[in-house]
Amino acid sequence: MPRPPTLPVINWADVFSAGKPWSEWIGEGESREKREEMDRARRKLSLQTYETRLVTNLERNVHVVAIAEDWCGDVIRHVPVIQRLADLSEHLRIRYIARADRPDIFVRYLTNGGEAIPRFIFLNHEFVECGNWGPMPLFCCELIARGKACGDVASARRKIGVIYESNLDRSHAVRELLALSRLSASDAFE
Repeated sequence: MPRPPTLPVINWADVFSAGKPWSEWIGEGESREKREEMDRARRKLSLQTYETRLVTNLERNVHVVAIAEDWCGDVIRHVPVIQRLADLSEHLRIRYIARADRPDIFVRYLTNGGEAIPRFIFLNHEFVECGNWGPMPLFCCELIARGKACGDVASARRKIGVIYESNLDRSHAVRELLALSRLSASDAFE
């Protein structure tokens, strides 16, 4: 049996260092209106007490490389969530890159073969990849996959729209992003 190709190793510390912090990324966005919408959503996002405790009690640094561009609806919806979590934690650090900045990285995170953002790559304190998230909560990704499988993505997107409208506190995304943050900060094997 032929051996599968080996992907080049990514120096995640370099990728993270080359990314933009929130203030720079949001300031350079394509649309002032969308930048303001995201910043407003970030500031307004209210977390449950236990969620705030979980993120503020991270014991190690977690680095997140966020592949995001402000023209995308899912970026506008979910980047404020991850950034709000980072605002509350001295250990959750995020840097933003565009797809074009690192196509070699982005191609590894296609969604059902397609380009979809945002994509958040979670790295531990030593810049080892621990997981990734995006472009939307897992059950929404599953709806899209089922829509593709039966040839009706439009219905899946309508269902997701209804879910988004009924989940204004973004609790689905908060829950999944917190789980990845905690996993990336854990010291379970030391």
